Order: sequence, then C-alpha cells, then structure tokens
Amino acid sequence: QVQLVESGGGLVQAGGSLRLSCAVSGRTFGTYAMAWFRQAPGKEREYVAAISWSGSSTDYGRSVLGRFTISRDNAKNTLYLQMNTLKPEDTAVYYCAAATSRYTPSLSSYAYWGQGTQVTVSS
Repeated sequence: QVQLVESGGGLVQAGGSLRLSCAVSGRTFGTYAMAWFRQAPGKEREYVAAISWSGSSTDYGRSVLGRFTISRDNAKNTLYLQMNTLKPEDTAVYYCAAATSRYTPSLSSYAYWGQGTQVTVSS
C-alpha cells in the first residue's frame, strides 16, 4: 500500500514563497510518476505539475509555469513543489499523487493520493 502525506502549506502574502513536501511510503517510490494537483473551493481539481520517475522530465500547468518548480528525491522518498511569486488565485488545497504510468496531466491516471495541504495567499 502506498501512502502519501503532504506538508508545508500555510498562509503567505502575495509575492511570497512556499515549499510543499510529499512523503511517500513504500520502497517503490522511484518507480512512480508523481504530480501535484490543487483544488480551490467550488472548483474542480486542477493540474499543477508532474515529474517522471527519474526526475529528468517535468511538466507544468499554464497557470504556474515559470513560478513553480517540481522536484523529487528518490533517496528520501519525497516529492517537492517550490512555489514562488504566489498569487491569491493560487489559494487551494494542494494534493500530491502517484501513478504507475508515465507522468501525465491526466487526473485519472493517478491511483494514489494524499490528504492535501492548505495553501492560502493573501492579497
């Protein structure tokens, strides 16, 4: 069983930065493609970024491109999301997810999900 636990969320002013982490249990972390999604109140879950199992390939949603960076440390079984130049519209619950398939923006490809961490950006 794979378990994902996010941390690092909080309240930050617009223009600030946060770094989210996702700790993944299990010895097969290095075989999973990983991604971050987010969900704001009343909205559908939105793709943020994805990374290949090796970390050599990444992809970003248009709304975060150039501001967010996804990375992973397979030795530590941890996924990261560095968020810079935060905007009030980035306010959401952020979820990490794992897939056994190739990394993709498709929400339905991810079989394992964390419980989420709240990020609130004040104006």
